[in-house]
Amino acid sequence: MHVGVYFDLRNPPAWRQDWSRLYGFTLELCEEAERLGAHSVWSTEHHLFDDGYVTQPLAFLSAVAARTRRVRLGTAIVIAPLHHPVEIAEQAALVDIVSGGRVDLGLGAGYRVPEFELFGADLGHRYATTDGVAREVRRWFGDDRMMPPPVQDPFPIWMGYQGPQGARRAGMLGAGLLSSNGGLWEFYRAGLVEGGHDPSIGRMAGGLQAFVTEDPEGDWPIVSKHLAYQVDSYRQHMVQGTDAPTPRPVDPEKLRTRDINAPPLTAFTYGTPEAVAEQIAAATTGAPVETVFIWASIGGAPEDVTVRHVQTICNRLRPLVEKL
Repeated sequence: MHVGVYFDLRNPPAWRQDWSRLYGFTLELCEEAERLGAHSVWSTEHHLFDDGYVTQPLAFLSAVAARTRRVRLGTAIVIAPLHHPVEIAEQAALVDIVSGGRVDLGLGAGYRVPEFELFGADLGHRYATTDGVAREVRRWFGDDRMMPPPVQDPFPIWMGYQGPQGARRAGMLGAGLLSSNGGLWEFYRAGLVEGGHDPSIGRMAGGLQAFVTEDPEGDWPIVSKHLAYQVDSYRQHMVQGTDAPTPRPVDPEKLRTRDINAPPLTAFTYGTPEAVAEQIAAATTGAPVETVFIWASIGGAPEDVTVRHVQTICNRLRPLVEKL
């Protein structure tokens, strides 16, 4: 199993820094992660976040591609209903060319009302739309009119679907499943069979909301502060444009005590490299999980904390997980 790192480039108002500094520092850290043996770098997409959550992951990964030589570059995810399939295919192909064939294209359905309103997209049919975009992107990758074509053939497409129904949908599409939850394998496998695909093509990879440290108790005061911000921010942005009330602030201590495969925003994997590796092993047992990728930065954490975290992920956690 491989280990990657994940960046969302948040720049919270309470800890706001120069935007060019943030992006430059992150690009340097991607280079460092590659030097330290990370398998992959992942990013994602959101819009209208007050902390500047990265809006164009493929554009960001193009810059990472130009400064690295080996790490794979993944989107987890591009919000498919907000984009035309040809646009996604062309952007992904361009990054694939710049990187020499290192892109993993993760697609997801999205969920935020303001984002769909911003792009004039249909929130109500987002899953069917996402399925259709995945099919069309795959078809376009094989179209002779696409110039320039990507390096990879076939081009790896992953679906950022969660839960049993989402896992089945990913399987029916014959795509990879962006989840490290081994409990979803039976549903994903069933979808592969239902879609007429050989289950042996099943591939899973997933992000972990986690922090790995040699000193859990010593680091917890600062990590918990930035974790609370990050989770509260997600929860507040999630209800924007709906009638749901703003959720109450989370207790980071309760997040820390939950299971690794608990629903998103309800759990946080925290501990020593050995403890986190044990949880990863338990969560992925029996499933074709190829890669787990870890949050590199937690909600605007200081640069020195983020650097140390990436070093711990690569130097200490990675060798343990690669043995699984």
